[in-house]
Amino acid sequence: MNGTQSWAERRREDAAAKAELLDRRRRAENERARAMLTAFVAAAERSGPEPEPLRLQDYNGRGTARTDVSGWYLRRDRTVAVGTDGQFYILTGKLSLADRLRGAEVAPSDPPLVIGASGKDGDSIALDVALDRVQPAWRSSTG
Repeated sequence: MNGTQSWAERRREDAAAKAELLDRRRRAENERARAMLTAFVAAAERSGPEPEPLRLQDYNGRGTARTDVSGWYLRRDRTVAVGTDGQFYILTGKLSLADRLRGAEVAPSDPPLVIGASGKDGDSIALDVALDRVQPAWRSSTG
């Protein structure tokens, strides 16, 4: 039985090491994406386009609600955006009638390097490509 415990312990240690590696990679990806968003916002504030009020879409696609965030949509379907605060926002959620009438709160999310990476084929887009669509000169502010 001691051999079984040793095997189980090794498996747990290996799983913990893999989880830590994945977490470090995710954090590094988020930091790279945040740097891109910061550069994008600086470029957009200098030379446009103007930010617009962002709206949260209901999951079922039947309605939207205003938010207190302004920024730039990064996908044509308006489901993700970067705010003027440099934060990344996912703009889909469950909306109540009150949300539709009074507005909804939206919280920033960790930004990915690929938007929609776990979605359907053809739904993903690299963050830098999405930013290029909105403000093609944003990279010049990255040095």
